[in-house]
Formats: sequence, structure tokens, C-alpha cells
Amino acid sequence: MIDRMINKIVYSGVAFLLVACTDLTTNPRQSLTPEVALNDVSGYQSVANSMYNRATSFGYYGQTMMIAPEILADNLKTIANTGRYQGEEANSDREHIDIWGLDVFGGINDANLIIEGIDDEEVSGEEDEKSFIKGEAYFMRALFYFDLCRVYGYEPGKEVNGFNLGPIMRLTPTLVASEANEYLSRSTVEEVYEQIESDLLAAIPLVGYAPIGSDGVYYANTGAALTLLARLYLYWGKMAEAEEAASYAMEIMGLLTNGEGLLDADQYVQGFSRAPHPESLFELELRIVDWSDGNGVNNSLNSLVADNEPAAQFIIGASDDLMAAYEEGDVRKNCWAATTREGVEGDVYASRKWTGYKGDFLENLPILRASELYLIRAEARYESNPSGARADLNALRSRRGLGAIDNLLSGEALLNRILLERRLEFALEGHRWFDLKRNGKNISKPEGFLDVPYTDYRILSNIPLDEITLNEKLEQNPGY
Repeated sequence: MIDRMINKIVYSGVAFLLVACTDLTTNPRQSLTPEVALNDVSGYQSVANSMYNRATSFGYYGQTMMIAPEILADNLKTIANTGRYQGEEANSDREHIDIWGLDVFGGINDANLIIEGIDDEEVSGEEDEKSFIKGEAYFMRALFYFDLCRVYGYEPGKEVNGFNLGPIMRLTPTLVASEANEYLSRSTVEEVYEQIESDLLAAIPLVGYAPIGSDGVYYANTGAALTLLARLYLYWGKMAEAEEAASYAMEIMGLLTNGEGLLDADQYVQGFSRAPHPESLFELELRIVDWSDGNGVNNSLNSLVADNEPAAQFIIGASDDLMAAYEEGDVRKNCWAATTREGVEGDVYASRKWTGYKGDFLENLPILRASELYLIRAEARYESNPSGARADLNALRSRRGLGAIDNLLSGEALLNRILLERRLEFALEGHRWFDLKRNGKNISKPEGFLDVPYTDYRILSNIPLDEITLNEKLEQNPGY
């Protein structure tokens, strides 16, 4: 499958020569409005900007998808009694990851509008621009559906009591309210995964090559699409395909087996205060946000998890379990700063990943980073090629100030070592809950909270009750 896809891309030396990234600098829109005319390429650029902008919202990657998967597991803890994220910390009923709403489904609709309409002969514009925007839509639709699957469904082969449903899957745009009344049933996760795979394979020949950490990573690009494809296969349990996709991505992005291409250890922390992040393969760019209604203070990642702004809330810090997991010399530990919080005894740890470095709590959001490719490939190899898996881990560790792992590590112990490296590498980037869930493991919790068994209904998020009431075909997740 991947070989057939790669043959569609012009290959020269070790770099792919692809369509250059279109400059989509139209102001982002929160939603599509009637004033957007879809008769030329600029109108579709506006829709694409809306699609990206939805992903930056506080209800999605701007906050929820970064914090909730960490505090639902064992990486974070609340350090102030504000009522925010305390239910998630305790894994209370219906206190979970809630992305079933306009941010995601509106983004899917934006993508559907582009995919269905941009090739119409009446749409004026350069063909390479139209192709690029269509590729962006395929990539973003894949990302939206992938996130819905991992929040609301079990990964294939990891189902509990045979429950295999994922999200509703709509592949045509909704243009008027009457069309939205066509209520649909949920598709299986397997069906949605097949669509995501198809979308990513369609995106790869259409989007441009963007070097790691370049301005091109603000848009869909070949490296990002291959990385998301590799991640999809990992969740799907298709380890050979995950290894193959990750290896292709590493090859075209110039990532070497010794870790060259990643940041040096002494640059790691600083990388999170640069735009784009030097290891970004795909990054959501926040340009202008109106904080005048208090959203900056109340909702930004910087405000919630860091203390470098006087007006910050700083209500969430690293768990003691996470801090104890770092080895001596691991530069990733420096992404946490020991500090104090009124009303809390002893040190608490504030994030130095999300520092609001663009000013007024504003920062970009690296969604796919190059280091993930080493960890995807290591996990894909841990049973079939444990020496290769160890080599990938050691390549990453060499760039984080650490030495090699035990050269006899294999089996379940090697998998657990890979998951630990993922925990440390992506702390506060929204992976921890999903890494445990997709491997069928119980969710480990810090001291003071009970672990969540994998068979517990709280492993899946609940679909909002008003959506269930509105659509009689929509089946709720078990236990709710």
C-alpha cells in the first residue's frame, strides 16, 4: 500500500520534490459564512483557514487535547481548588475528554466542502493551488476523525465486550440546516480507520514537502501526513505498516539512525519557545487571539500550567510520579520548574513547554514532532526486531542527554520502556492516556487516586446527552 503511494511522488536523492506550499494567509474564520464565495481558489483558502483555526480552539488542541489526556492518567495534578480538571483528575463519571462538538465536526464539514467542490471546473485558480488545498482537507479530515476515534472508541482488537463503534462518519458537506437533519448512526472504528488511511494516502501526493521546523509545517505536508499515517497504523495494531510509514517519513525528513535531525540536548527546552518548534512536522499557528473577554487568563495552556505570567491561573502542575520517572541528566526534566503555589506545601512543578512566548499567553501548538517517528518505529519493532527498537530508543535518548538502555531488553519490558520514553518525551502534549488505552493497559494514577481498569466504562468518553436526545440513531457508549 505505502509502496504504491510512494511511487506517485517524484523521488530524487533523499528528498521528495513536491508541490510548494501555498501561502494561506487569509485571516482565519471561526465558521463558514455566506459571505465566503466558493467560486475561486481564495474562497477555498478561507475555508481551509477556518478548518485549521477550529483545531486551535480551547475545546480542542488549544487546551483540552493537551491537558485532559495527561491529567486523566498520571502525568499531571491539580494544585488549586478551582473546580477545573478536578473531575478529570479523579476520573469521575462523565468527566473526560469532550471534543464531540462544532470544533471537530465543523472542521470536518470545512474539509468536506473543499474535497467536494474545489475541483469544479467553474472554480477559478491555479491547479497546483487547488490540489494543495484539497490535500490539506484530506489531511485535516483524517486528523479530526482520528481524534474522535481514540476518544470515543476502542482501538481495533482491543474492544471490550465486542463494542466497536466510533464516531458518525459524514463525507459530504452540510450546506444548509435541512441537510444537517439527516441523522446518521455511528460507524465502526475499523470503518473510520479505513477512511482515515484513504484520506492520508490521498493527501500525500497533493501537499508540499516542508523541512522540519520550517514555516511549511503550519500547513499539511508530506512528512506530517506520513507521520499521522504511521501513528494510525500503530493504533490499528498494524505494526509492519507502522514501521514502514515511519521509516519513509524519517528518510524524506532527513532523520538519521543516530538521532541526527533532532535537537541537541542543550536546545531541547528552548525549542518550545520558538515558532515553529525546530522539531515540528505539523504545528498549529496562533497568530492573533482576542484575550479581552478573559479567555487568555482563564483558558490558555500557558495560564493553566505555568507561572511565568503574573495573571496566570497556574492550577495544574506535574505529578510527583512523573517527576520521579526522569533519569539524572534527562533534559526533558528541565521542561518543569520547581516553584511554589499559595496554599500548597512544598514544591510544585510549573511547565516550561507552554510559556506564552509570543506574548499575552499566546503560543503555537506543535501537534506532530519528529521525535515521535523514532518512538512509533521502536514500538512497531519491539516484537519483530527488538534490536532495531532499542536502536531507535537510543537514538532519541542520545539527543536528550541520556545513554543507551539495557541491550538485552525485550518483550513486555521493552514495550514498557518505550511507553516510558513516550511519557517523558510528550508530557503535557496529550499522549499519555491514549498510549495506555491503545495498549489495553490499566490507566495508572498518582498516589491518592485509584487506577482505572481497562475494562472500566470510563476508558471511553461519553457522547453529550443532548446529542443522544437529538439523534435517535446515535448510540451512547457503554456504561453511561
